Amino acid sequence: MSTRSNAADFLHILRERGFLHQCSDPAADLSGLADAAPGGVLTAYVGFDATAGSLHVGHLLSIMALRWLQKTGNRPIVLIGGGTTKIGDPSFRDTSRPMLDDDRISLNAAGLRRVFGQYLAFGEGATAARMVDNADWLDGLDYVPFLRDIGRHFTINRMLSFESVKQRMEREQPLTFLEFNYMILQAYDFLELARRHGCLLQMGGSDQWGNIINGVELARRVERRELFGLTTPLLTTASGVKMGKTAGGAVWLNADARSPFDFWQFWRNTEDADVGRFLRLFTELPLDEIGRLERLQGAEINEAKIVLATAATRLCHGAGEAERAAASAGSPFAPSGDGLPRLVLRRDAYPAGVPLVEALVTAGLCDSRGAARRLIREGGARLDGETVTDETLVVATDGVLSAGRKRHVRLALEP
Repeated sequence: MSTRSNAADFLHILRERGFLHQCSDPAADLSGLADAAPGGVLTAYVGFDATAGSLHVGHLLSIMALRWLQKTGNRPIVLIGGGTTKIGDPSFRDTSRPMLDDDRISLNAAGLRRVFGQYLAFGEGATAARMVDNADWLDGLDYVPFLRDIGRHFTINRMLSFESVKQRMEREQPLTFLEFNYMILQAYDFLELARRHGCLLQMGGSDQWGNIINGVELARRVERRELFGLTTPLLTTASGVKMGKTAGGAVWLNADARSPFDFWQFWRNTEDADVGRFLRLFTELPLDEIGRLERLQGAEINEAKIVLATAATRLCHGAGEAERAAASAGSPFAPSGDGLPRLVLRRDAYPAGVPLVEALVTAGLCDSRGAARRLIREGGARLDGETVTDETLVVATDGVLSAGRKRHVRLALEP
């Protein structure tokens, strides 16, 4: 039985599974953060602005970190940015975010809440997840008192030193005064959550490091309160593509934005070199089983990809949807000798051949017909290694369909 505190257990899991990128705790073993948790139970939060009606795979590292926080007996807080969404985080963006009205923000926030119901257990218990909205305190702020009490702790010199701001300035792209306030409000969020809920730790992606440290320093200056920040790494695939980006756009987590089957297919098409890492980050499989799966070679690596796809889909959409997605993939797909997934379609269903756009979608290479047409227009679709530019092409013989250079499906037309 572990003798570590709940907080230490959580931090240990983050380390061994690859979640940890930076932490403000100066202790190499993060003992300062673990020891600061009252009774060994850590309260931590991640913030999510309501800029869309669903989160996407790029948010999953933070969501999984919150899930592990709760599974180790600690308390997660999900902060919905009903207030900060009205401004928009400028971090590492070339342009300002579109301005959303209150109705759209509320609608988007409702979509975000559905995601978290799959990953976290909400309630009133000591380790039950809490969901709060920063509009509760930001919307009622008096501007002049806020500037006097909070704004005086921020210097323009320091704010200009953050990489996200410097990049915008170096490209001579405008950074509005409205956006410049975002980092102050995010810092204030951390202080408010510490006051209201005893929150000790803010987590986020590596692009949030500057914003998170602002909150840590604000709490120290205003109340001499010790808070901590932790970031997860920026994930790219083995081929250098930002995690979650596909030819068809973002990989959304809500079923009404991307079907469970298409979500399953996204993971099934993981590059071989990424399988072990993604199993550690996006599933709860034991590390020894992950070690076995990532040692598989050749066509056998497809077993690991199916395990990854089913486990990740189970967490996001539930066991039933994961099983149906795997079964649906199993009906048209069969093993092929070269290790490629094989899509089998009946000739009598397509007497004149299969429209390429439909084949790309059915094969899971695109998540919609519009995405398939866009892939073809952009030169990313290939048939037997040859680039296809005709959106009306009909495939009448067996062949290999490709989306980009890494994703391939062998198409077989059988009686």
